[in-house]
Amino acid sequence: MARYTEIVLLCEDRQQEVFARRFLVHCGIDPRRIRVILSPYGRGAAEAFVRKQYPNEVREYRRKRSRLNIGLVVFMDADNKSVADRLIELERDLGREKRQPDERIGIFIPKRNIETWIRHLQGKSVDEQTEYPHLDKEGDCKPLVAQLARDRHTPLPEGAPPSLRAACAELERILPVAE
Repeated sequence: MARYTEIVLLCEDRQQEVFARRFLVHCGIDPRRIRVILSPYGRGAAEAFVRKQYPNEVREYRRKRSRLNIGLVVFMDADNKSVADRLIELERDLGREKRQPDERIGIFIPKRNIETWIRHLQGKSVDEQTEYPHLDKEGDCKPLVAQLARDRHTPLPEGAPPSLRAACAELERILPVAE
């Protein structure tokens, strides 16, 4: 894999940040190359913040990509909507310039929220309708995420949440197998 100059991580909350950062680092991304844009706590809906920032970050990505090896990772909970609905919202927010297949822009949308994926990684059964409790400490997911990163070339087990399966397909945009 070519070395990234920068990966921008746009996310709703610290739990998503910890999850995504740990995953990227375990996949070989230099942690000093990860720049995080996190929704400010207590200033409105985090989902709205990500949607508002997304077009700006895509424009910035497109401006820099011809001279730098960069990527954009977007994390946004589906909440009560479907993953497809969230993707449509983000595409609509971009306007005419839709995300292209060759762009290193990965969109990761846990259904209901990131805790669904974490609970699955803990070996517990999950559904994507239930809102699972937050971890006591965001960092408690790190060993689980490290294992997920190590196993990323192995198919997910039966019972894996569909939104996590969709995320694996998005991963190819950020961490292509063959370069």
